[in-house]
Amino acid sequence: MEDQAQLLARIAKALENLAPGAMNDVDWCASPAYVWDATGARGIAKIDAPALDLLRSVDKQKAAVVRNIQRLAKGDPAHDMLLWGSRGMGKSALLRSAIASAQDQGGNIALVQVATDAVASLPALFMQLAGVQRNFLVFLDDLGFAETDTATPRHLRSWLDGGVEARPDNVRIAVTANRRAILSRHAAEQDDPVNPRDAVDDNLALADRFGLSLGFHNASQDDYLEILRGYAQQYGLDLDEGEALEWAKRRGARSGRIAWHFITELAGRAGKPLS
Repeated sequence: MEDQAQLLARIAKALENLAPGAMNDVDWCASPAYVWDATGARGIAKIDAPALDLLRSVDKQKAAVVRNIQRLAKGDPAHDMLLWGSRGMGKSALLRSAIASAQDQGGNIALVQVATDAVASLPALFMQLAGVQRNFLVFLDDLGFAETDTATPRHLRSWLDGGVEARPDNVRIAVTANRRAILSRHAAEQDDPVNPRDAVDDNLALADRFGLSLGFHNASQDDYLEILRGYAQQYGLDLDEGEALEWAKRRGARSGRIAWHFITELAGRAGKPLS
């Protein structure tokens, strides 16, 4: 009898690990955002996001994301989204800002960010969200797959494209990735003597499942300075554009993230809050 009890305990523990959110209670209507990880779900009191008008040099992408999230917030047909491209150009910030903006306008929507250790448990999350009178954007940030991971892309295609475990009607998925093919650089560039394109083509097939796919590209010098001017005006900071360009040069990149780091430096020197 003791061995049977131990076996049942192990089975229960395994089921808990497969569906972490099934064991904990969370009010899916109480918070503007949630995190779903290996321990379950927890509410987040406030979405940390810049104002939409501070996200510059991505005007077309911003308009498309805001429009799509507004549709979802109203319960209208909306697309799953893939935001791909250069690091630090505001992909994740844009999603958070668009959700916050929709909520400010009375939209019935929340953001659910899924941790990398909980992607396999998305069906359990969908099962919880399906019965809620609210709309949700399920967010997978900086997604990429290891060379040995073939199951997750297949499952994600099924969740996006009407498989038996597809996300419910009140849920849409948003993914950010540095590459449109959503796989590691090594996998994309490796020399496979059998068929060097198979891995890339398979993951591009995943990318094609998203109704809205938006590319984000490296900032030009003018774009970088325009981003800085917006922040400097917002926070009342004196901007030395020559120093700002040198800052980016030392870091080997121009992006919204690099611009924000420079603004943080200026605010620190001036003793001004960034809130």
